[in-house]
Amino acid sequence: MGALDEGHYKVGLENGVKLGNGFEKEAETVGIEDAVKVLLQGLGEDINREGLIKTPLRVAKALIEGTRGYNQNVKDIVQGALFPEIGVEKGNGHAGGAGGLVLVRDLDLFSYCESCLLPFQVKCHVGYIPSGQRVVGLSKLSRVADIFAKRLQDPQRLADDICSALQNGINPTGVAVILQCSHIHFPSFESVLLESNHERWVKVLVRSGSGTFEKDDSAPWLDFFGLLRCREITSNAIRCRHSFNDSWCPSRATSKAGPVTSTMNSAVVSIIRSLGQDPCRNELVGTPNRFVKWLMNFKNTNLEMKLNGVTTLPLKIVGHLNYKEHIRSEVNLDLWSLCEHHLLPFYGLVHIGYISNEEVNPIGKSSLQSIVHFHGFKLQVQERLTRQIAETVSRLFGGDIIVVVEANHTCMISRGIEKFGSNTATIAVLGRFSNDPIARSQFLQMIPTYSL
Repeated sequence: MGALDEGHYKVGLENGVKLGNGFEKEAETVGIEDAVKVLLQGLGEDINREGLIKTPLRVAKALIEGTRGYNQNVKDIVQGALFPEIGVEKGNGHAGGAGGLVLVRDLDLFSYCESCLLPFQVKCHVGYIPSGQRVVGLSKLSRVADIFAKRLQDPQRLADDICSALQNGINPTGVAVILQCSHIHFPSFESVLLESNHERWVKVLVRSGSGTFEKDDSAPWLDFFGLLRCREITSNAIRCRHSFNDSWCPSRATSKAGPVTSTMNSAVVSIIRSLGQDPCRNELVGTPNRFVKWLMNFKNTNLEMKLNGVTTLPLKIVGHLNYKEHIRSEVNLDLWSLCEHHLLPFYGLVHIGYISNEEVNPIGKSSLQSIVHFHGFKLQVQERLTRQIAETVSRLFGGDIIVVVEANHTCMISRGIEKFGSNTATIAVLGRFSNDPIARSQFLQMIPTYSL
C-alpha cells in the first residue's frame, strides 16, 4: 500500500465496513488499522509478511480496549451497588468505631500516557469514609478506578478523576486516592550504547482527596497512611500536584531520534481521532510527534551485524568427560525491543553461555551487549530474538551456545489480559548444549535470581 493522505484516516464510516465473511468492522477499527499500516511502512517493513499481516488489527483492538473508559459511565456501575449499613452516619465517620475508613489496596491498573501513547502501570489505593447509612460494594471501587485508567491519562489527573467520580457517585464523607505510577523509560538505540546503567522506569507517587481528605494534613489521611502498611508510602514522598513537568513522561525529555515524516505523524493523529479524542487538545498536541520519534528507533535499516572486527573463533576441543567444567557465562545483558504483533515494548535480560578453555571472555561483555541491542532494536518476537542472538554469538565462540531471554511484555497488561507481574523466558541452544541436558542445567544454575 502506498502513502495515504490524512483524509483517508478520518472516521467517516457510520455503519462499519462489510467484510467478505459477512461480518462488519467498526469504523474506528478500520481507521486505526489503516494508520498502523502507514506506520509500519514508515519503518521500512513489509505489511504483507506473515508476522505483520494481523498486526494492524491487533493494535487497533488493543488501543480500543485500552481506552474503553471513554464509553463507560460511573453511575452505571455505582447505582444498585449502595447498601444500607446501620451506624454509618454523615459526619460521624469515626464515632464509636462505626463508619470508619474503608480502604482497598493494591489495585493493579494500566493506562496510556497521553504524551507518548505508551502504556504505564498503576498501583492504586483508594479509600472512602461512608455516610448516610450506606456503603458501596468493594468491587465497584476497582471498577470506577479502571474506567478512568482506560483513557489517555497523566497520573495526577487520573487520581483526581477517580476521587471526583467516587465523591459524586456515592456521596461519602470523604474520598482518598493514592497512585504509584511507573512509566517505562525506553532508551534510543544511540543512547543505550552509551549508557551502561539505563534506568528502566520513571516512577511517581500522587494523591487526591475530597471531603474530609481535601486538606493534605487532615486527620483522616493519617488513618489512610497507617493502613498502607509495609508499602513505603509516606506523605513526604508524594508528588505535589503542581510539580509535574517534563520529568514524568521520558519522551518529553528526549529530542533525538529518527526523522519524523508528515505521513506518519498524520497516521497517529488519525488514531487519536479514531479513539474519540481531539488531537488539538493541549495535552495531545505533541503526542503524534513524540510517538513517531520513539517508533523510529525500530526502523528496518537492513544493516549487517558488525562485530568490531572480531573474527570467528575456532572450536576449542576439551575433554569429553569434563567439558562441563569449561562452561562460561555472561549474564544480565540488558534487552529492549518492540513486539511486532502489537507494537508494544518489551524489555528484560539476556544470559549467554558457551564452552571454552579461556577463563575470561575473549570477546568482551560489551560486544555481546551490542549483539543483543542490534537484534533487540527491531520489530521482534521473543522466540525469534533468542534464536538470532544464539546464531550470531555462535560465530564468535565456536558453536556451543546457550541463550536465555527473560522479558516483561507490556502487551500482557494492556490488551484486556492484564496479567500483571508475569514474564516470559525463552531458550535457544546450539552445538553440544543441544544434546546434553546436564550442561544446560549447569548453565541455568549460573543465572542469578533477580526481579525484572
